[in-house]
Amino acid sequence: MSEVALRRTPLHDRHVALGARMVPFAGWDMPVQYEGVIPEHMAVRRDRGVFDVSHMGQLHVEGPKQAELLEGLLSNDLGRLGDGEAQYTLLTNERGGIVDDLIAYRLGAGHTLLVVNAGNRDAAYDWVKEREIRGSEVRDASDEYALLAVQGPTAIESLGLPEAPAFTHAMGEVFGVEVMVCRTGYTGEPGVELMCPAEDAVELWDAIVANGTMPCGLGARDTLRLEVCYPLHGNDITEDTDAISAGLGWTCDLTKEFTGVAELRRIKADGPERKLTAFVMDEKAVPRQGMPIEGGGEVTSGTHSPMLDRGIGMGYVPAAEATPETQLVVDVRGRPKQAHVVKKPIYVKEGS
Repeated sequence: MSEVALRRTPLHDRHVALGARMVPFAGWDMPVQYEGVIPEHMAVRRDRGVFDVSHMGQLHVEGPKQAELLEGLLSNDLGRLGDGEAQYTLLTNERGGIVDDLIAYRLGAGHTLLVVNAGNRDAAYDWVKEREIRGSEVRDASDEYALLAVQGPTAIESLGLPEAPAFTHAMGEVFGVEVMVCRTGYTGEPGVELMCPAEDAVELWDAIVANGTMPCGLGARDTLRLEVCYPLHGNDITEDTDAISAGLGWTCDLTKEFTGVAELRRIKADGPERKLTAFVMDEKAVPRQGMPIEGGGEVTSGTHSPMLDRGIGMGYVPAAEATPETQLVVDVRGRPKQAHVVKKPIYVKEGS
């Protein structure tokens, strides 16, 4: 049986030319690191880095009834968005489980862009497409675009862009390339995600890198997001986990009707049996996904934090053990290792 060929972003040849270590990720051939996870991580925390996130999916939902369709499928209140604004929200199933976590961008009356996770691109498209109502149309335009994330304290200035509030977007020009400038990111640092036509991706990437921005891979993206406790779908949240237990109740408008809302209301009223909790290792050890936590818990994400220089992670534990400073015991390859619960985010920049 022949293996399914991995998809490639428009920047694949650039990654190879830069000597990136390429790995399969969600069906794509993606760079996991260039110089190394730690220097790339530090660049984003202290200066800036650029990530190719063109593997993310872009779904256009249009028509006079598109808002009605999306309000019944997404957990957050889209009605609060004006033109040029964006919102983090969840696509939920009947059990209140998370089909995908995504960002909805209001492009205008009757037009919303959903940027979905690469691994859920097909599932999210099918879920929304199958539920189309008369007066709405869902289109997968993912292959038409490239998406570059420029993140770090000097990111905005380096691109010659003005300051703007988080979770807004506008058309603009960066190094002569027309882009949709999205004030979003997955690192906990200031920055933007730049969407451009796929054919303009190489020109934009080359200009950003030539301007002194460090290329960064998926490895640093993972350590950065975990330090600030941004969940990763497939690890921390899945179709079998609910928003309340995952600490994402703030993304759910429980006063409106959407798929799974009855179950989410019940969980909120009763209180979740377990909670997605952040923790820091007290002993020298690196937690990894799937490792047991004593008392019935499990690690969902774990790594070595470059900023704290110790093991950190997130995992589900019984609700009674989710209070900060509670001691945990993580089974690290058969060896019990001490850890303690911390308030999210795990890493907080000095002075913030």
